[in-house]
Amino acid sequence: MTKFMLLMNMDGGNSDTPMLEWDEADMKAHMNHLGEGIERLRKSGELVEVQGLTWPSHAKVVRAASVTAPVLTDGPYAESKEVLAGYTMIDVESEERAYEIAAWQSAAPGPGGVPLEQPIEVRRVMESDADLHDF
Repeated sequence: MTKFMLLMNMDGGNSDTPMLEWDEADMKAHMNHLGEGIERLRKSGELVEVQGLTWPSHAKVVRAASVTAPVLTDGPYAESKEVLAGYTMIDVESEERAYEIAAWQSAAPGPGGVPLEQPIEVRRVMESDADLHDF
């Protein structure tokens, strides 16, 4: 088994309307779709962890300051589509299975039930020092 992290950004996919402005029924359908997929992963034993993250306005960026206390700033100030919204950690038999799960997440419905086709970044978790050299 190999662990992968599926990263979901605040990129709206096919919708320019922020999720908080969707009709309640559309938002519920979206969350139900994702919830059903998570429940299937839980039952199959492939789910390691799933988490949504708070809004970027709650984030802080910390940088070490060589002699003084760490420097703490508000942020990040990336474009909203580049801000991490949440992640799903899975442990699956193959990279292809990770892609299949990511495609399911990407197909979550948006406004009017249209699949968002939101991009999901699939990253394999490093298993050894050898992975540092695997570009």
